This record gives sequence, C-alpha cells and structure tokens, in this order.
Amino acid sequence: MSVSVQERVGALLRGSGMSLSAAESCTGGMISHLVTVVPGASEYYLGSVTSYAVSVKEKVLDVPAEIIDENGVVSGPVAGAMARGIRRLTGSTFAVSTTGLAGPGGDENYPEGTVWIGVDGPLGTRTKIVRKDLGREGNIEAFAVAALEFLVSYMEEYLKTSDDK
Repeated sequence: MSVSVQERVGALLRGSGMSLSAAESCTGGMISHLVTVVPGASEYYLGSVTSYAVSVKEKVLDVPAEIIDENGVVSGPVAGAMARGIRRLTGSTFAVSTTGLAGPGGDENYPEGTVWIGVDGPLGTRTKIVRKDLGREGNIEAFAVAALEFLVSYMEEYLKTSDDK
C-alpha cells in the first residue's frame, strides 16, 4: 500500500517538535483538509488562512501591495510572501502556500490550471509553478497534492542538512 503525501508530511513532523501552517488561495482549504485527515495532525499542524481575496493576502498575511502590483496575484513572489506571512503569523517551522487559477479563466501568461506554490522554513523561501488541466475540482486537488509534495522535498532537504551537521 502506498503512503499518501499527507501521511509523509505527518511522518516527517510527528514527534519532531516542528510544525506546519498553510496559506491557501486557489486551493480553498484543500491543503488543510488533506493534512488534517491524518490522525494526530493536531500535534504538528497549527492552522491556515484561506486568503482568497487580495485584501486578506495584504492585511492578514502581510503581503506587500507592491509585490502584488508588480508581479500579479498569481506569481512566485506572491506565493513566497504568503508562505512567509503565514509562518510569521503562526510561528510554525514550515509553511506552504498556493496562489493560482483553478479555472475557469486565465490568460496567455497564466492559463487555467496554473498555480504558484511557496514554501518557507529554515532554508528560506522557495517557489515553484505547476500547471494542470483537470478541470476546476481536479486542479484544486492536484494543486494541493503538488504543494504538499514540494513541501515534503523541502522538509527532507532540511532534515538531511541538519543531520549532516
């Protein structure tokens, strides 16, 4: 039986004293849902902000308006700022964020099915773009899984570098 990505998150965090938070836009709480279906997630999962509106990104997550104005709300810099913002807000060890277009809609730069994922933690902030073409509901789930996979790779790198010391 294969282990789900949310179970891998739990295995990395459970008993470690480390914690996780999420800032979600286009995934609308799906990351939080996936994380919290794992028994014992309350040990390491602090919570999330679903910042669908730009005003919530700015006021709650402290994403500077200039970053949104210069890059657009669907961008790597915004995803990174969202991850940093939720990490500061909750005091978590790691944070993951999403901002994108689940569909319908989009444009030539960012078509439907585009998400920027941000992670933040002891190794700094990293972002990644992912594109899917699975329809709105399929994209939302695929974005959340991709975000958790990106987070797992970040956490594994951190744990490896801290073990090497």
